[in-house]
Amino acid sequence: MSVQVWTWILVGVTFALYFGIAIWARAGSTKEFYVAGGGVSPLANGMATAADWMSAASFISMAGLISFMGYDGSVFLMGWTGGYVLLALLLAPYLRKFGKFTVPDFIGDRYYSNTARTVAVICALIVSFTYVAGQMRGVGIVFSQFLQVDITLGVIIGMTVVLIFAFLGGMKGITYTQVAQYCVLIFAFMVPAFFISIQMTGNVIPQLGMGGTVEDGTFLLDKLDALHTQLGFNEYTDGSKSTWDVFAITLALMVGTAGLPHVIVRFFTVPKVKDARKSAGYALLLIAILYTTAPAIAVFARTNLIETVSNTEYKEIPEWFKNWENTGLIAWSDKNGDGKIQYVAGSAIEGKKPVYIDVRGKYGERTISNPNAEANELYVDRDIMVLANPEIANLPNWVIALVAAGGIAAALSTAAGLLLVISTSISHDLIKKQLKPNISDKGELMWARGAIVVAIIIAGLFGIYPPGFVAAVVALAFGLAAASFFPAIILGIFDKRMNRQGAVAGMIVGITLMLYYMIVYKTGLIGVMDPRPASEWWFGTSPEGFGTVAMLVNVVVSVVVSRMTPPPPQHVQEIVENIRIPSGAGEAQSH
Repeated sequence: MSVQVWTWILVGVTFALYFGIAIWARAGSTKEFYVAGGGVSPLANGMATAADWMSAASFISMAGLISFMGYDGSVFLMGWTGGYVLLALLLAPYLRKFGKFTVPDFIGDRYYSNTARTVAVICALIVSFTYVAGQMRGVGIVFSQFLQVDITLGVIIGMTVVLIFAFLGGMKGITYTQVAQYCVLIFAFMVPAFFISIQMTGNVIPQLGMGGTVEDGTFLLDKLDALHTQLGFNEYTDGSKSTWDVFAITLALMVGTAGLPHVIVRFFTVPKVKDARKSAGYALLLIAILYTTAPAIAVFARTNLIETVSNTEYKEIPEWFKNWENTGLIAWSDKNGDGKIQYVAGSAIEGKKPVYIDVRGKYGERTISNPNAEANELYVDRDIMVLANPEIANLPNWVIALVAAGGIAAALSTAAGLLLVISTSISHDLIKKQLKPNISDKGELMWARGAIVVAIIIAGLFGIYPPGFVAAVVALAFGLAAASFFPAIILGIFDKRMNRQGAVAGMIVGITLMLYYMIVYKTGLIGVMDPRPASEWWFGTSPEGFGTVAMLVNVVVSVVVSRMTPPPPQHVQEIVENIRIPSGAGEAQSH
């Protein structure tokens, strides 16, 4: 059977499974809608948390980034895994004991202020919409390539699927759907890794294969370093980023992880505080399976790409290349007219939006304003590396289709969690807690479902008009979370003197500073201003790492303002003292 038939079969089966779970797990109350009734087992919650956490950025884009960045890509591995450890050990048990299942709810009660709650709601919406943009782009890429549908239609299909299981089941439906999605995505990620590791190194374990030898006895990484050097790239195992920027990006991803509202809420779906700790441990083990495999897939994909494409006559290029050209995510421009693809260091095209054209005999070329500007003739979107990897390695069609199903599962699982955060921020933290405190349970549920519909339409627009590489966009979301939430949460737990004035001032300054830096140095203002060059970065800090600077400014502002204003009420200080006392924690129930 063809790849497309296999894809329709596997995607159809997985979608039927998701819909069945959504119908089975319909939410009948706000508690079920928001926190799945608080009755999920630690193992199931660990699997759901892992699926929620491992988004399209982890599944589709992270290995692609590492394959192009080499050593520099390790910041994503260190930041995202380290951040989860930070969240599991430093924040989750305390937040679970506090008993508030949304970040704005925690901030509103801890800082005894609806102003603080409102600022937190705004921050949650900004972070979640930035994050979900990457997920919807991932959905669009997978659908457009593997199901041969227009990218807009692909995003609409993905939106519809998420809407059904999020609208019906809320957190209850999402939790059990994510358990299934974890099984799908991890199987889809690992199977091609096993195949390619055996094919290239003879070792079935990808992590060991990455450090193993190829047919001629050369170590695989040494071979890749040599290929890179020949083509004018830095050695794959040698980094080009400054030590400070590596540190800044890693820390921003770590503390951003610890401030992500859609991950934090997962620790309220289990019955007890000790169950929250157990589910965090399970999730960490389940996440590690993918994260330790991603560098190996990056090495395999990069080596295969170079050997398959570099200096090859276009008429001899494998079918996978021409298939992916149809999406515009890989392209060739024959600058020297020799009919061969010259893949060397440098940009293949000029301008942010290269024109995609169809020229007889040179299908998929991209036009450039100055053909002699640089020698590189190959344009590759990093987001295709994991998805195209099985095709590059000539794996069976069912494996290629399996990866497509896994990519969709990864994107949809996180998109659902983010949409629920957006929904609860509006219905619970804004409507219930501030505008309509006497609203009925049924009325609040109606607002929650209405908010999901609006949120998914906005998320779909992000998928149709994508802002950039999936992982790059997601990294900015982590920076926003680091700049806004993390100081307010960590100081709220460990600093009794922290008051509402300090928290509000810190969050506003932190997220404003991060948004300004993102716009000026990453996205620019469309039609008005292009992003400023790296030579103008503050302190040599990339936009992905600037969350660290904004977070530190937030901490300083929060502490200084809190010390210059009255301390919090005594009962708030007692609450803070109580959540740090472990005695009886095992029996603590949510309020």
